[in-house]
Amino acid sequence: MKIGIIGTGGVGGYFGARLASSGNQVTFIARGKHLEAIKKNGLLIKSIKGDITINPAVASDKLNDIADCELIIFGTKAYQIKDIAKVLAKCLNKNAMILPLQNGVLAIEELTQYFDRKQILGGLCMIFSRIESPGIINHMGLEPSITFGEIDKTNKERTLKLKTIFENAEIRCTLTDEIEVALWKKFMLICLSGFGAISNSGYGLVRETPETRQMLIDSLTEVGMIAKVKNIKLDIDIIDKSIAIVDTYPADSMSSLSRDVLSGKQSEIEYQNGTVVRLGKELGIDTPVNKFIYGFVKLLEKKYKNQSV
Repeated sequence: MKIGIIGTGGVGGYFGARLASSGNQVTFIARGKHLEAIKKNGLLIKSIKGDITINPAVASDKLNDIADCELIIFGTKAYQIKDIAKVLAKCLNKNAMILPLQNGVLAIEELTQYFDRKQILGGLCMIFSRIESPGIINHMGLEPSITFGEIDKTNKERTLKLKTIFENAEIRCTLTDEIEVALWKKFMLICLSGFGAISNSGYGLVRETPETRQMLIDSLTEVGMIAKVKNIKLDIDIIDKSIAIVDTYPADSMSSLSRDVLSGKQSEIEYQNGTVVRLGKELGIDTPVNKFIYGFVKLLEKKYKNQSV
């Protein structure tokens, strides 16, 4: 399958390399020194599952170079989708599948502003990975996985084919008829990301400290209340299940949001706790813990951005 990976970072780089290593024709969209390194030395994945080297790797910074792909995987930050989609929509073939793996619950809504809804799949991933240096991705925790499905529960033939492609690439995957529910389950978890930025610590310390563990639970509860009002059918014991997942995270691991904030980069806070705060306001649901995380992370973004200048 011809596959275009938009954003060759911790997400796109890892999954794209897996797909390339199993024989798919993968083109990586990257930029700057990362792009230069990939063109010169290939793409190296340092992984707890075993290293992967794609050399030569087909890489570009031009969206026209993936216009004829059968599958487009968005591995960018959530706040980059709209600008990229606006350009990609002018050249992408009309039969291509589009699979966003962004954090949050807004990707499908934003993509449908530019593409036929039938082209879009719902998707999410679970992985701890990052760009270690130009041309090198470090996967350091969790068994990477992709959950995806049709947003209108229609064309199952193509998603069954895609599931086989993922499995052949040794990518753990789940094809679901309830992708909206799956997105909200992950959304609950990623809204805990800000705790690492605020405390400048990994998940271990946050979950082991009784007071902050309770705040984790409170944050999950707030998101769960919004999901209930929006008629998202989450499990009755979703809070317990979510905390159990957090307890499996490597103790020293930090979310991409935390790393971005602490390094002075733009974060996805608007697509995480910011979304919770906005939806809570619209629906008349108080979200004090998420308001605190959102406000404090916005403050830290300004602080560390100024320090990095």
